[in-house]
Amino acid sequence: MNAPEKLKLASSAAGRSVPHESARAQVSGNAHYVDDLPEVRGTLYAAPILSTVAHGRLLGVDSHAALAMPGVQAVVLASDIPGDTVLAAFAHDEPIFASDTVQHIGQVVGLVVASTVMQARAAARAVKLDIEALPALLDVRAAYAAQSYVLPPVFVRRGDAAQAIAAAPHTLSGQLEVGGQEHFYLEGQIAYVLPQEQGQWLVHSSTQHPGEVQHWVAHALGLANHAVRVECRRMGGGFGGKETQAGHLAVWAAIAAHKLGRPIKLRLDRDDDFSITGKRHPFAYDYTVGFDGAGRICGFQLLMLANCGFSADLSGPVADRAVFHADNAYFLADVDISSYRLKTHTQSHTAFRGFGGPQGVIVIETILSEIARQLGLDPLEVRRHNLYDAADTPNPQRNTTHYQMAVEDNILHPILSKIEQSAHYQERRKAISAWNAANPVIQRGISITPVKFGISFTATLFNQAGALVHVYTDGSVQVNHGGTEMGQGLNTKVAQIVADELGIPFESVLATAADTSKVPNASATAASSGTDLNGRAAQYAARNVRDNLAQFAAGLDGCGAGAVRFQNGQVITPTASRPFTSLVQQAYANRIQLWSDGFYRTPKIHYDKTTLTGRPFYYFAYGAACSEVAIDTLTGESRVLKIDILYDAGTSINPAIDIGQVEGGFIQGVGWLTTEQLVWNAKGALSTHAPSTYKIPATGDIPAHFKVDLWDQPNREDNVFGSKAVGEPPFMLAISVFEAMKEAIAAARGDGAVVQLAAPATAENVLRALTASAA
Repeated sequence: MNAPEKLKLASSAAGRSVPHESARAQVSGNAHYVDDLPEVRGTLYAAPILSTVAHGRLLGVDSHAALAMPGVQAVVLASDIPGDTVLAAFAHDEPIFASDTVQHIGQVVGLVVASTVMQARAAARAVKLDIEALPALLDVRAAYAAQSYVLPPVFVRRGDAAQAIAAAPHTLSGQLEVGGQEHFYLEGQIAYVLPQEQGQWLVHSSTQHPGEVQHWVAHALGLANHAVRVECRRMGGGFGGKETQAGHLAVWAAIAAHKLGRPIKLRLDRDDDFSITGKRHPFAYDYTVGFDGAGRICGFQLLMLANCGFSADLSGPVADRAVFHADNAYFLADVDISSYRLKTHTQSHTAFRGFGGPQGVIVIETILSEIARQLGLDPLEVRRHNLYDAADTPNPQRNTTHYQMAVEDNILHPILSKIEQSAHYQERRKAISAWNAANPVIQRGISITPVKFGISFTATLFNQAGALVHVYTDGSVQVNHGGTEMGQGLNTKVAQIVADELGIPFESVLATAADTSKVPNASATAASSGTDLNGRAAQYAARNVRDNLAQFAAGLDGCGAGAVRFQNGQVITPTASRPFTSLVQQAYANRIQLWSDGFYRTPKIHYDKTTLTGRPFYYFAYGAACSEVAIDTLTGESRVLKIDILYDAGTSINPAIDIGQVEGGFIQGVGWLTTEQLVWNAKGALSTHAPSTYKIPATGDIPAHFKVDLWDQPNREDNVFGSKAVGEPPFMLAISVFEAMKEAIAAARGDGAVVQLAAPATAENVLRALTASAA
């Protein structure tokens, strides 16, 4: 960035680390979430009735004991649904309430409605279900053998992988198992549904997708969408777990509200939330790779088995993105990928930060590290040999992905070189080798891994957004857009963009709650595209108002509208300077429009979803991380010692928020790969269903050395403010921790054999990997 650009940023709203717009309210307890809203008189409370069998025929529901309990008002079952009994999800394969069969332990059969929360929950446990058990599929490989699919398999091929492998100097085959992940949002799933006049409904939902909640509720009630209004001011975390899953609660509560004609609140306790809602998809892989003496991949065959649970949910696009990101940062000349979307009798797995990307990236990183060990090379060098070529190299054949998208903005080479130097990778690698030789019990490892992550919804139709900007006569501004705030700072960034467009202070702009009655048909806040889409739409809306004001000011001062500038709260023409507020008041008096809408659709993207080829992404976000770990070879326990991250945020709209997202995403990725283990028992019950049995990273897991730098180059594509997405890509940089652990295990074993480490790398799995060579 040159000096004039930096000077411009210093006097603008965008580009500065302004505080999160809700930060003061959140730390003082004044930020309202759904459960904080004042309750309307007559509100009742619902609790779910859950299946206790993984797969079976539901023969009967005995609610007599529950109905006799104090405060109980009703039991709500599938027969009470006024509209379609199946959720309005795209696959139309998930019943609202189980009726004929149950498909997993924790599936919702109905609700108990009572005068208090605790009365409802106690009564729900008193409902007796008569279920005839059927065989259940609980293992993804067993589901694959049984050809149990929620969606048809997908195949992506380029060249002749089998022939390339056969001709390669070296080959490697193996398997990998990667577990799922619980979202563990601090605010659990909740909905509050209020009947309105003339058959209308108001839904307060903690959701990443208010438009989908609106559609689902209307569908279940047999109404047109316009009769349902959904509002979400903020969520206490989402991470993908409130993209579709929030819709279930809203639908259930709406059906109860319809039956009783009363407002209904439904809030899951943590144990029920774990048991009912979907997780990150667990994956299993079989791979064969051929490579040369430098570690460069010649041919690659990959079988991906996605454990989808009992219904499709978002498994199709999740598994698709895993295929898209199976290359991560590397060119694959001859490749054959088979992706199976498998039905098991567990919760229906769903969106989670990265949306299948992590499940794609981890397998290629695993393979490259094993190639390096087999050849006795530094894994970083093997990764370098396989990188996509830079855009200005003379060999564009190594710039195209296996799904036929050109990699036009590749900055992987300089990013890796910079972090190698700034993290002192080579010096530390030598020091770690010396440490390991002298300390056989505590072994260390270090690894650098990159990320190349495509930004856009893979379903092209979702890459659109709308916004409203209202300028009031006192000069204050309100912006509303289709995105939702879940702590990631979306509203803060949008307010910065609008303030910058109007040349006014950030404090003059207020972002309001997501509301389906203001911006219709909004896409989910997901795919790391919240700011890209909604920020640009809000910018266009603000620009329309600014243009109206510029035309008016130009008429007052006899100049062209292009000569009018908006800066530091002033509107400046060649002959005059007026406060923004003064011009607004004059414009109002002259009947100039002071509000506008804005709409944005992502350009350039297209792809064939039947062949998974084309350009599904507007651009790529890049980054690299260097992680150092230590493992105890006697207990299998591990600790992250140092983290260095270099992340490509383009021209950052808010550096503090972006760095916070990098830190949070990375640590969440560390949890996925080290401590967060989901365990289903032999009957299909989730054993790890509470904080006592499921371990997310805590403050004690964060190393003292945790350094994050932002790559200081604007986005090459015409994205808002020159920025790049930040939400999801840093998650995959945590794979460097997993790879560093494998380096430590390999050093401890010293046999050069493949390190068979399953994820998450719990103490038990580390011990298994340490002793696997003896088998």
